[in-house]
Amino acid sequence: MEIKNIFPAVEGEIEDLGGGLKRRVCAYNNNLMCVEVHFESGTVAPVHHHPHEQITYVVSGKFEFEIDGVKRILGPGDSAYKQPNLPHGATCLEAGMLIDMFTPHREDFL
Repeated sequence: MEIKNIFPAVEGEIEDLGGGLKRRVCAYNNNLMCVEVHFESGTVAPVHHHPHEQITYVVSGKFEFEIDGVKRILGPGDSAYKQPNLPHGATCLEAGMLIDMFTPHREDFL
């Protein structure tokens, strides 16, 4: 994979995933990926798991996160860490945006 250093927002495609969810891959290389995720109020990201480590930062809105069976409300400035293969999901309580960081990058998002 060619190393790219700058990823202007205007070049990033916002993908409408349906159900009140939109995603834009911000930047990535083989080892790391940053993704912007927009949620409408009431949108549910069902509990799932994947082999990637993930850190989520709440930019705006309010979310109920479920991580390994534990539920917690997070808002702007809060963050969460998910170990590889740990079951996790979220429900958007107030429309908002998350920044997700994955290692290694999510091949399925490209």
